[in-house]
Amino acid sequence: MLAKRIIPCLDVDEGQVVKGVRFKEIRAMGDPLAYAKRYMDQGADELMFLDITASAEGVRTRRNWLGPVADALDIPLSVGGGIRTLEDMESLLSIGVDKVSMSTAAVLNPDLINEAAKVFGSQFLVLSIDTNWVDSEWLITIKGGREQTQNRTLSWAREAVDRGIGEILLNVMDKDGTREGYALEVTDAVARAVGVPVIASGGVGSAEDIVTVFQETQVQAALAASIFHDGSTTVREVKEACQLAGIEVRPC
Repeated sequence: MLAKRIIPCLDVDEGQVVKGVRFKEIRAMGDPLAYAKRYMDQGADELMFLDITASAEGVRTRRNWLGPVADALDIPLSVGGGIRTLEDMESLLSIGVDKVSMSTAAVLNPDLINEAAKVFGSQFLVLSIDTNWVDSEWLITIKGGREQTQNRTLSWAREAVDRGIGEILLNVMDKDGTREGYALEVTDAVARAVGVPVIASGGVGSAEDIVTVFQETQVQAALAASIFHDGSTTVREVKEACQLAGIEVRPC
């Protein structure tokens, strides 16, 4: 059995780490490089950086803050936001990014997944799914939560994997920033529906929530932001809680 991964997530806007609730009430938190070093030192298995306004504004992932972060890390770095072409992916790969996360571009142009998988390999590609409960079903939203689609979450996850996605980041928008715990039912449904690792995201409020998502779903990784950013817990403490519960994690 693969060890479960703990992944701090850093939303970035205009070169600053930010955090909000349900993709709103955004507030600045600080310098991306400082946060990256902190979480690496705490034992994070990898880091996820999301440029949260790039897709909505139609611009590429901003590299002015990303280069120094990539240079400083010795753990895997995943980056998303504003990635729309193979050239965008190549540009990120050239500065040391290990994985790219696609969301809006993949929904609008699913063939991009096939093309990217052929060029870079599935292990380089993460599909970021932002999902909402709408009219009694889970549907995809795009452009940083600003635009609702009629794409069904499970169907889209399966299709994307068939096209070449190597990993899925599932963010439940109704839970984002609420600290109410992960949405376990849909998270497990997606994890069971696809043959690639799934990262749980949205709503974590404590180390116990991460233990619960590993115990009650088939996800391979848990992503968290607020509980790490404000110091209410650390990556090391989360891993200790997992070990006490008999969940295999990588040592810090």
